[in-house]
Amino acid sequence: MSGASAFDKNTEPYVTPGKRLRNLMSQDGICVQAPGVYDGICARVAIEQGFQVMVHLPIRRHDDGRTPGPRGPGLRLAHGLCAERADDGEPGPDPRVPLVADADTGFGGPPNIARMVQVYHQSGVAGFHIEDQVANKRCRHLKGKAEVDMETWKSRIRACVIGRESIYGGSDIVIIARTDAMAIEGYDAALERLVAARECGADMGFLEAIETEEQIENAVKVLAPMPLMINFVSRGKMPWFPVESLGEWGVKLAIYPGQAAKSVLHTIREAYQFLRETGGDHAEAKGLDPRGFFDIMGLEGEMEIDRRAGGADFANGA
Repeated sequence: MSGASAFDKNTEPYVTPGKRLRNLMSQDGICVQAPGVYDGICARVAIEQGFQVMVHLPIRRHDDGRTPGPRGPGLRLAHGLCAERADDGEPGPDPRVPLVADADTGFGGPPNIARMVQVYHQSGVAGFHIEDQVANKRCRHLKGKAEVDMETWKSRIRACVIGRESIYGGSDIVIIARTDAMAIEGYDAALERLVAARECGADMGFLEAIETEEQIENAVKVLAPMPLMINFVSRGKMPWFPVESLGEWGVKLAIYPGQAAKSVLHTIREAYQFLRETGGDHAEAKGLDPRGFFDIMGLEGEMEIDRRAGGADFANGA
């Protein structure tokens, strides 16, 4: 799907993003990898590299008055990646690669949470994870986290289900329940929270900062038939397990949210250092010319549209 355009001629039957994600999660013995993306360029590169699912990493909050309903990093990025944003000039990536979004704590009470689900669905998001931290949350791998009580947690999941059920025409967006209770109350309490979420209608469990193979295998059994998703943060609480092992243990989705955001720091540093020391272009030195960049962004698809429509924008090539 490298460089694919949303307007490519395609006879493949339409499958909703939620259904695509559910199909991937139903594969026996396979754990799907989902790299973190924070903008359209990251998404295009993830598609070029053959990933089947992407997960967004919110690197800043937005409150620009243009996003309907509750605002936050998940909602804003969902629009930027999944919709054709004429006001941003940023096209969404290939809709055949599901995007899992971060819903933080839901951006408010039950009505806000239900509205969030509807906005995510309208944006083309395949699934989202919502957590049990208090509203003024902390990064999952930092100290000092606090969680809401069990009843508030269950009300968040119920609000997600209500929001999904109220969508005209139906929706199969995947509700992923994330708990940070392990760092606060311990492993058993975290499992109890995910079981409660399952009983309230969640589709997948996300036990943050799980630490051992034994804990993973046990969680898979306890939560069944609800699948388990885990999160990799380098030098975080959880060891870096091979994806093949995760599949054998029954994990269905592994996310790597920081891959792009952290790596880009090193790349930019190298590029700036190269410019200062040599006066040259680091990307060109690596073999990337402007055409190569635009090909990844979908140029070939745009040229094909122009050709088929009888246009002349690319009559002399690109």
